[in-house]
Amino acid sequence: MPKIAEIEDTPNPNAVKFLLREPITWGISRSYDNAEEAKEDPLAAALFAIEHVTNVFYVDKCVTITQDGKAHWPQLARLIAVPLREAPAAEASSEALVAAAAVVIAGLSPEDQERFDKINAMLDEKIRPYLRSDGGDLHVVGFSGNFLSVHLQGACGSCPSSISTTLISITNLLRTIEPEIEVLSV
Repeated sequence: MPKIAEIEDTPNPNAVKFLLREPITWGISRSYDNAEEAKEDPLAAALFAIEHVTNVFYVDKCVTITQDGKAHWPQLARLIAVPLREAPAAEASSEALVAAAAVVIAGLSPEDQERFDKINAMLDEKIRPYLRSDGGDLHVVGFSGNFLSVHLQGACGSCPSSISTTLISITNLLRTIEPEIEVLSV
């Protein structure tokens, strides 16, 4: 039963980040854009049952909730707090799942795998911590030639400016190691 330590605004006016006192996952992010996607996840399903919730993202001690812009955040936060407090804390045994969650893109040549590993290391070092601090994350969906397909999650995935500004920033940073890279949002 995690307790809420803090509630923070994000750059996305429709998203709020709840920081918990204990983790509900060990490094594995969960991101859902609707109730249908979340039906197998008890926490996300409970959050989507709350009127106005449009996106649920969580990893470790951070839960980001996006709403449709029609709710008053203080009232909505009180409703969201109930399922967050009822959620089970991450079990130590779930740490083994972290190793299984490594990004794997099938069918890469050894040269492309080496390129991808460098790209992913830079994402881990320079991009993901920044996105997580804003209540979001980035999931790599594909890598082919000079095209890296990513899915922005949480507050970043539903923020009007993230699709353009964040992708441009990611592309510019990755071009320091891959000058021809193009980053696409999917």
